[in-house]
Amino acid sequence: MISRSLFFILIYLPVMIVGIPVQFVITRLGLRWNGMPRLFHTLGCIFLGVRVTVLGEPAHGRPTLLLSNHISWNDIIAIGSKADVTFVAKTGVRETFFVGFMASLQKTIYIDYNRRQDTRRTSREMAKRLAANGAVLLFAEGHRDLGTHVQPFRSALVGAAQQAMKEGGATEVMLQPVCIAYTKLQGMPISRAERPGISGVSARGFKAVVKALLQSGTKDVTIAFGTPVPFPPDGNRKVLTKWAENEVRRMLVALNRGEKFTLSAPAPALNPPVPQPA
Repeated sequence: MISRSLFFILIYLPVMIVGIPVQFVITRLGLRWNGMPRLFHTLGCIFLGVRVTVLGEPAHGRPTLLLSNHISWNDIIAIGSKADVTFVAKTGVRETFFVGFMASLQKTIYIDYNRRQDTRRTSREMAKRLAANGAVLLFAEGHRDLGTHVQPFRSALVGAAQQAMKEGGATEVMLQPVCIAYTKLQGMPISRAERPGISGVSARGFKAVVKALLQSGTKDVTIAFGTPVPFPPDGNRKVLTKWAENEVRRMLVALNRGEKFTLSAPAPALNPPVPQPA
């Protein structure tokens, strides 16, 4: 804790003092430079003891919707330190002390899952980012989990983004599955009993979550970027969402077991052929 305190005082805090006003100006001017958030996330990984390994690479240079599982608040800094993406987060994040302010500086898109009409506003924001050749990452389960398995992905927001793509005339969007796996704690394989402390799901309140993150030790996390597939405006959203869910589940099981696996997989059949009468 002493070394972390020194790192925070001597390095992390000075970077925030200088970087926050700079990022605020960048955001207000509508510029697309992402160097400051990448630096902030990289230093955040060091401060919180998160060691990141990347398999594959995020699609870039084209509009991409990334669908990922979600385990811990550390997921954001881990991914943000390696990829230039726009995150989609619950409105509760915006209302969280300091975290909401920092998330807004990174142009995070917020959604209220309890208000169906909010989905359309969110999809329009996603469409704007995609139209500008941006990458938007959605934690498709809708909530955090322990990291032992993958919950069903929600297809509603994927469908809303697809509708916004149609309205905006976007036809070159890619869909990419992303898997986050916490594999080691203090250099040793993580036990099931240790996972609640890493994910923070058992913590109640912001202070408890922060305390759990700071006390959980050095964590090894692997981010696997699967092979992107075309996301056509007329493709079957449920088929696409289920395909991404299965891909993330396949990668998570392999990473948790320490097994080798391939990042590529056959693309889903979006429009299966109709059987012809004999």
